Amino acid sequence: MTAEVQFIGRVRTQFDDLKECPKQGNEGGKEAWVEVSPEFAEGLANLYVGQSIDLLTWFHKAKRDTMTVHPRGDRSRPKRGVFATRSPSRPNPIGVHTVTILEIAENKLRVEPLEALDKTPLIDIKKTPTPDNLITPVGIRYEDIAEITKVCHSAWTRRLFSGFNGNASIRLGDACLMTATGSAKGCLEPKDFVLVEISSGKILAGSKPSSEGEMHLEIYRNQPKARAILHTHPPKILGLGVLVEPANMLKLPIFETDLIGSRMTTAPAFEPGTVELAKATGKAAMAHDAVYMEKHGLVCWADTLGHALSLSEELEHLASIHVDVVR
Repeated sequence: MTAEVQFIGRVRTQFDDLKECPKQGNEGGKEAWVEVSPEFAEGLANLYVGQSIDLLTWFHKAKRDTMTVHPRGDRSRPKRGVFATRSPSRPNPIGVHTVTILEIAENKLRVEPLEALDKTPLIDIKKTPTPDNLITPVGIRYEDIAEITKVCHSAWTRRLFSGFNGNASIRLGDACLMTATGSAKGCLEPKDFVLVEISSGKILAGSKPSSEGEMHLEIYRNQPKARAILHTHPPKILGLGVLVEPANMLKLPIFETDLIGSRMTTAPAFEPGTVELAKATGKAAMAHDAVYMEKHGLVCWADTLGHALSLSEELEHLASIHVDVVR
């Protein structure tokens, strides 16, 4: 039996050279547009910004007579049957790409991260499956909830969080997903999240934002490189802030001071949850990826939440050394 595949559109990406195209979306995939032919546009109804979808594409430049390949094109690795790999070269060269919707404009979707070649034909669009045991608020992806939950639990085990304090967020196009008010960071649940529009602060889905939600929004507004934000209450950094003046924090005669300590700056001691603190922190984040908020805590931004956690840990480690020196 044979089957005829009908193309429903094309993807418009930033990759026009196969050699420069990433092998997976999470290895350098970028924002792209999915252009659905007008006659199929009605099928986009009920998709929403922030949703995870699977794109099925047709690798029109791939070889169709390939049965074995060196995994990832690495000739130092033994060949494997093509069906045991994700190689684009195969009898039916169908690509599967899990992406997040950033914008919907009539028959077009702006998504990320996509690694397909520009003008690659589109076969189908499917909703990404959600585990049966994880019910998320409408409009919020379980993958994003899982990412924040994992990092927050790690931060809690490292004593950077305690109880209900602190918060975390990740940027999703023009919105951000953040932990809600009253959520325990060591044991987050799907109900503990809220999707917020960055420009306006409008709640798009989920619960009530953290009291420090405006601070996250100000950082995203001021720092376009920020893709994730982690606000913690590290005990050593807070203790050091009591023992020495903020301007002298992490000033140690060791190399790590220049490498790591210099990445942190200070925001004045405004009341937690205030607009003043949010704006001061957002301004400070323009030039530094870590901000110590006097008498309050630490906020770090990075390309991923995991990297923000790593920076928080390194700064807390330096603070522990400085506390020992002062004592």
